[in-house]
Amino acid sequence: MKIAYQGEPGAFSEAAARRVAHDAPLVPCRSFEEVFDAVASGRATHGCLPFENSIGGSIHRNYDLLLAHDLPIFAEVELPVVHHLLALPGATRGGLRRVYSHPQGLAQCERFLSTLSNVEIIATYDTAGSAKMVADAGATDAAAIASARAGEVFGLTSLAASVQDFDDNITRFLLVGRAPLKDAVADKTSIVFSLPNEAGSLFKALSVFALRGIDLTKLESRPIPGRPWEYLFYVDLGIARDDVACARALAHLGEFASMLRTLGTYPSWKTHEGRMPDPFEVCS
Repeated sequence: MKIAYQGEPGAFSEAAARRVAHDAPLVPCRSFEEVFDAVASGRATHGCLPFENSIGGSIHRNYDLLLAHDLPIFAEVELPVVHHLLALPGATRGGLRRVYSHPQGLAQCERFLSTLSNVEIIATYDTAGSAKMVADAGATDAAAIASARAGEVFGLTSLAASVQDFDDNITRFLLVGRAPLKDAVADKTSIVFSLPNEAGSLFKALSVFALRGIDLTKLESRPIPGRPWEYLFYVDLGIARDDVACARALAHLGEFASMLRTLGTYPSWKTHEGRMPDPFEVCS
């Protein structure tokens, strides 16, 4: 098993990948697109990508990429995210003039960042990559919003810890790939569909699940490129695809949906007595 992730060592995506398989080789990638390409080309067997944050919301680009590639979802991972303000040794908060981070990292720390005076906030491609930029520049007037591990990797010190706006800051990652996971029992399914623009069409679509007692754990709409004001609906279902109720619901939806695709059926992320689940193993 080899897992691709977006970012530098110390990125939160790296930590999420380690939760899937703590000893698997990892493939750092510059962009989300590169993660999908690495899996599609065989450079990695799986890709671990963020899809939703409890503060910043959905990472829409990855929803679009998921639809563009034929790579099923095989697992999900939830990762508590603790941000630090990282700078070179000797730097002070009062002397900062620039703070770098990924747009999601910046969005998750808006209240803290608003307390910094005369500081330019600069969006970058990665949280850990921002820490690397600060370290490489050697400037004590710059800092990064990133993980404590990123600080260790790039020799930075923490000027402030837990700077996210809310303590319960959790990012949900999905594992896409080319092979299922060993002994993984699915209890969740992700689908995407589109509907004709008719009165009550969304109500009708959602009713196929409500009538069968199927829980919708997420509903996300995304515009369809080239078709203004038409939308795709991404839905997470709290049930396995092979469950009879789910199979019947999807067959019913398929009768009137313009497009319907199952993106994956997989085990949901759960804690056991306060401990994280054991790492997954990939099927041989």
